[in-house]
Formats: sequence, C-alpha cells, structure tokens
Amino acid sequence: MRNTVVRRTALAASVAALALLGTACGSSPEPAKSAGDGGDKSSGTSGEEKTAVKALTAAELEKAALTQADVKSGTLDEKVPAKDNLAQEKVTSDKAECAPLAYLQSGTHVGKPAATVKRLWKGDAPKPAAGAKDEDQFLARLNVPQAILTLASYEDGGAEQVMKDLNNSVDKCAAGFAFNVTGEKNNALKVTKTAAPEGADEALAVTLIVDAGRKAPMKSVVVRKGSTVLFAPVVNIASISTGKDYAYPTEIVEAQLTKLG
Repeated sequence: MRNTVVRRTALAASVAALALLGTACGSSPEPAKSAGDGGDKSSGTSGEEKTAVKALTAAELEKAALTQADVKSGTLDEKVPAKDNLAQEKVTSDKAECAPLAYLQSGTHVGKPAATVKRLWKGDAPKPAAGAKDEDQFLARLNVPQAILTLASYEDGGAEQVMKDLNNSVDKCAAGFAFNVTGEKNNALKVTKTAAPEGADEALAVTLIVDAGRKAPMKSVVVRKGSTVLFAPVVNIASISTGKDYAYPTEIVEAQLTKLG
C-alpha cells in the first residue's frame, strides 16, 4: 500500500511541477521578437542606468546559448517541438506586481526581449542506497533537478529593467501570490531571496514555497550580462513529492556566464 501511495504522490507532484514550469519539458529556440520597453519603468529598487550595449541578435544568442559540450553533468536538450515553448501570455498573476515572478517560475521570460533561445537541462539521478526499499528507489529516480533555461537579449535598457522588475516582485510579493499557467492555478505561499551567483553584472536567486499538496521549495536564478539575461528556474520532482529541500545546480548558471564571457 505504501508503494502505491508514494507513487501516486510522486505522480501528482510531477503534474504540479510541470504546471509550475509551464507545459515545457524542454524548449527550442524562439524566433526573434520585436524589442519592447521591458515593463514598467517606474518599478524596481535599483537605480542602475540603461545600458548602451547592443542586444544580441537571434543568431548571436543561439551561438551564446549552452550546448551539451558546455555542461559538466546532466543532459542538455537543444531541440524540442515548438508547441512545448510556453508563451508569456499563457501565464497570469493575481497581482500585477507579481507577474515577473510568475513568468520566471513558469519557464518563460520577463519583459519584451528582442530575441530568445531556450534549452532544457536535466541533472543526473543519484544512485539509491544499497538495499533501499522500492519506494525509496523510486523517489531516488525522481531526485533530479530540471531547468528550463531561457536566454534573452534586450534593447534600450530592457535587461536592467527586467532585473528591477524581478527585485520589485520579490519585495512586494514576499507574503505570496497566486498565478495561472495555461489555466492551472498555482499558489506561492512565500518568496525569499537567497545567495545569488557571482560573475554577472546583476544576479538574483529566489526560492518560492509553493502549495503542492504540501509546502515545497522551487528555486530560480536570474543573471544579467550586459543586454542579455538568463532565466533559470529549477524544479525537483522528488522535492515536490516530499517537501524536502534540494540543492540548486549552480553549475549550469556558471557555464552560461562563462560562455557569455
């Protein structure tokens, strides 16, 4: 009976995790989009001035994005069906100021980029302990971090505005918010900033405590290098199943920052 319960719980968690990371289990490069203003210019807490750095083109962004050869562990998928790319308009929030966090956690971008490209990275599953019970072996196979990596370039200071908007969202939505992803309602109960990676012009690390039938953490990192932003939300289905914490795979962010130079 316990085996069945564990598997049902994990299946429900899988559905919840995929809803929170959008419909995509992976992503392919998106076509270039028209440059936009990147959101409300009055929001955010940073006083950074707009960058004069030109936005990367779609072709340049594709060259800058990670490939399997760039990562030391896990599997990186560069090509998936276009239907698996979650459009920003498929995500809504109950509070306008929390929308950037909803976009981030759902595996899409913030603001209006000039071009985007996506990747899916899936970590390596740890080996279960010798003699582990069937349910523990099952959970061990689910103990794999998965990230939808969106690399986006922005014109006219849009990259800086993205970071302002996200920081503003964390400050204003710390007590939680609700958001919908392709019609599925999700509840973030708490939002906190955590230690951000180094090596970027700006960086933000965020943990959302979400209601997945239990309180469970979901983690994201956003880094800016010039006019380019990496959005890197990560889910761990075993964590969603159990509510236990998991380590964010910082190596994927470090690899992308290295490639951006």
